[in-house]
Formats: sequence, structure tokens, C-alpha cells
Amino acid sequence: MNSQNILVIGGTGKTGRRVAKKLTQLGHNVRVVGRRTEPAFDWENQDTYAGALKDIYRAYIVYYPDLAVPGSRDAVTTLTKKALEAGLEKVVLLSGKGETEAEACEDIVANSGLNYTLVRASWFNQNFSEGAFLDFVLDGVVALPMPEAEIPFVDADDIADVVSKVLIDDSYNGKTITVTGPQKRTFKEVVEIMAEASIKTIQFIPISVDEFKDGMRKAGLPDSYVWLFGYLFQEVLGNPDNQEVSDDVAKVLGRPAKDFETYAKETAATGIWHQVSV
Repeated sequence: MNSQNILVIGGTGKTGRRVAKKLTQLGHNVRVVGRRTEPAFDWENQDTYAGALKDIYRAYIVYYPDLAVPGSRDAVTTLTKKALEAGLEKVVLLSGKGETEAEACEDIVANSGLNYTLVRASWFNQNFSEGAFLDFVLDGVVALPMPEAEIPFVDADDIADVVSKVLIDDSYNGKTITVTGPQKRTFKEVVEIMAEASIKTIQFIPISVDEFKDGMRKAGLPDSYVWLFGYLFQEVLGNPDNQEVSDDVAKVLGRPAKDFETYAKETAATGIWHQVSV
């Protein structure tokens, strides 16, 4: 395929940043948009959608903070409508594995009239190094609910590689790709793996969902964020279907998905887990 103008929504996030880099390396013209870019893009301001989509051929869509939150369906409906009007050829939507609300947004994209691929992701490895749980690792105490859940954590690099391929390869049009790691791990298991890789004492403490939400409130996080994590723990991790391992990463990329041990070793080598918690 010749060089194309590709939009990356959420281009500063865990996957968007990696997708933008990968597509740029492949020779495409990448437009990363957010509230402070030019043109600006703000999910909460639908007047910004058309400007971001102008002269774009394909787009990677990441809804912030998550497709599960109220308002996502309306926003995705408007965005896909404007994308069709702007003449986009294809979109790829990042979705959540086993989220009922996310699947409603998938249906919107699938029925939009656009070519599309849906990428359903399990929980990210990078939650422990770039996201919500990094401070826990830095403090040496990871207190989380749902200790019995077995999660096929997926690496953000694998997600980005899959997205970059299916976005420009039309053989994946109309398909749903489920991206997970190669095996299931409990929180206790991944904490032990991180501790060994970083040569650092890290303790896992199981707590209730309510205790976790109370801790988030005390930390000053907004109610919408507290609700979202409560939902993700109870509804998503509590669903046995979400604990299934998929081999779609290997099918799309022709190589195995990265396991948590490899992620932990690579991340430990950066020194990030030995920084001082702020």
C-alpha cells in the first residue's frame, strides 16, 4: 500500500503512541490528535470531530477513558457518521474483552457503513508500568481485588503491532481480533514475576472491590474513574469468558504473543520499578 494519511485518536496513550510510531516507521503520514493538538480532538466536544477527520484515509479509534463509560455510544455514533461523510476508507476500534457496553460500540462501528476491524483487548501488562498500578509496584504493596481471577494479560506492543497490521491490511475487514497474552495469570502470580525480575520485594494483598474503590476516593480520583475500575473488576474480571486465552496475536503477526515474564524482564531493565513513588 502507498503512504496514507492515518488518524490516531488516543495517540499519547499506551497503544496509540505505539501505533503512531509503528505506522510512521512504515512510511504513513500519521495525525495524532488530542485536546491540545492542532487540529484538536476532544471526545466530549463533537464539534472537533470533523476537523480531525479532514483528509484522513483510515483511523485508529481509542475511546477515553473506556468504552464502558456513559456517553461512549453517542460519541462513537457521531464519530463514525462524520468519518463516513469525510470519506474514510476504514477504521479500527480498540475494544475491551467481555465488556457489554464496549460490544454495543462495536455494533455501532460494524453497522456504520465503514470498512472496519475490531480489536478486543484483555488487560494490559503496561498497567503495572505506565498505568494505574505503577504506584503500587513502586511502593512494594499491590493491593487489588479479584485475587481468584486468571487474566490473560496482553502486551501493549503486541496490540500496537496487531492494530498497525489490520488497519492497512484489507483482508481483516469485518473481522474481530481478540488480543491476549499466551497464558493466564492471577494478580499474585504477576506480582511474584515482577518481584523476581526487578529483584525487589513486592507484596500482593487481596482486598475487596469496595476497599479498592474507597482507596481511590481517598487518593482524590474522580467518581467516574472509581466507578470505571469497580466495573472493570466486578463485571469484566468476574466474567469467566474473559479468562480465555486467544491465539489471534500469533495468527495475525506470525509470532507468539509476549508472555508476562518477558514483559517483566524488559520493564525491570529500564529501572522504572526502582523509581521513588511520587
